[in-house]
Amino acid sequence: MTTPSADRQLTRNDEKGRYEISKGDELMGYAQFKAIGDNAVLMPHTVVFEEHEGEGVGSALAHYALDDIRNQGKLVIPMCPFIAAYIRDHPEYTELVHPEQRGVFGL
Repeated sequence: MTTPSADRQLTRNDEKGRYEISKGDELMGYAQFKAIGDNAVLMPHTVVFEEHEGEGVGSALAHYALDDIRNQGKLVIPMCPFIAAYIRDHPEYTELVHPEQRGVFGL
């Protein structure tokens, strides 16, 4: 799955287990994921390369990843503090976290 965003490309790289954002041939950052069973996706870590901090790269990755997980009909386990904070700031994604786990992540 690939989606253009202005001059950036957002991609789900199943081989590497991560969502990636790039500009041309330059990788700007990524958000790791791991399927857990048939209905959940663990998101353990997000990386935005220093030269792209403050450009909205992390938010674009979180938005893209969470929309993709929703489209797959799966739940998310936001172990990455950035992804958990993004969900707290964007309550439209709260339903992607299992109700029993929401308290763990402050949702």
